[in-house]
Amino acid sequence: MITLSNRINQLAESETLAMSRKSRELKALGHDVINLSLGEPDFFTPDNIKEAAKKAIDENYSFYTPVNGYAELRQAIAQKLKRDNKLEYKADDIVVSTGAKQALMNALLCLVNPGDEVIIPTPYWVSYSQMVSLAEGKHVYIEAGIENDFKITPDQLKNAITPKTRVFMFSSPCNPTGSVYTREELQKLAEVFEANPHVFILSDEIYELINFDKNHESIAQFESIKDRVIIINGVSKGFAMTGWRVGYLAAHNEIAKAANKLQGQFTSATCSIAQKACEEAMNTLPEETYGMLEKFKERRDLVLDLMKDIPGMKTNVPQGAFYIFPDVSSYFGKKNGDHVIADASDLCMYILNKVYVALVPGDAFGAPKCIRFSYATSNELLIEAVKRIKSALAELR
Repeated sequence: MITLSNRINQLAESETLAMSRKSRELKALGHDVINLSLGEPDFFTPDNIKEAAKKAIDENYSFYTPVNGYAELRQAIAQKLKRDNKLEYKADDIVVSTGAKQALMNALLCLVNPGDEVIIPTPYWVSYSQMVSLAEGKHVYIEAGIENDFKITPDQLKNAITPKTRVFMFSSPCNPTGSVYTREELQKLAEVFEANPHVFILSDEIYELINFDKNHESIAQFESIKDRVIIINGVSKGFAMTGWRVGYLAAHNEIAKAANKLQGQFTSATCSIAQKACEEAMNTLPEETYGMLEKFKERRDLVLDLMKDIPGMKTNVPQGAFYIFPDVSSYFGKKNGDHVIADASDLCMYILNKVYVALVPGDAFGAPKCIRFSYATSNELLIEAVKRIKSALAELR
């Protein structure tokens, strides 16, 4: 008998990846599945970035790189942060990783001791809670309801902080809700952190370029707390580079050095060719991505309009990312024949098996009344998906 570690036995499978796997299984059986479970742009990587990767191959960028990434890439990231975000970082304050997910994990493992409290607003990105568990931290959740656009208040934050609080982690624009914190809202939260100098802020900004007002605000802009902010970002979403696997961390130099040390014993550097492609992405002006942004906004508006015809679905109006996160609790307790909908997981499985549309239950994001609907696909598929969902829900009594 093979005995695995408690660490892996207690770790939950990513619900988004699990739903995607179930979708593939149904597709393999010949079913016409519309998969709206993954957070992946359906666009291609821009040509200038692909050309930079081809050039890097021809110029033999095929050897080990520094653990924290090529100096030229880290300098390009620092310049991007100054150009787009008015933030001052040096190249040595940046660590390039194999995706933003690794950058998040690096930060937690460098900051959190067993039993330290990590505050996470709910809804949160599916991996946050499991990452904290891997770091042996203790989750402290703050519920941000749909009535407040899924954003927490300063008072909620203040009441959640204790002497054991070590890290606050959040995303803006947010996965799964699409909510975006304004500068004024971030400033109010920053004032709470000013009064609590023992708390670090892990700011996941991977959806920076998918912000419908085109004006991203980072909590690192407030100088009084900047040394305790760890920015996480990358190229997966804004540049349609999910498979390239490049993310980065920008932080106080002591934290960056710690992440570099950890990564050196874990994965070392990410792919050399992907790094050169990322360098080109960092040198690309945000305006070059607005075509994709406008398409996402068009799809958001399309889906929200279509959802108006589905009774019992309560939605906010997302200001970023490419998700809609409706409250579907009005369907709990309803049934179709012997199939009873007890919760969001039941509802997602019912929709998947009934009409072959894959969604993700809100339990995975700390919001059990909701489901996540990704609109990162064509208008035609979105129209068909909502049509199928409407028909399936109409059969519930």
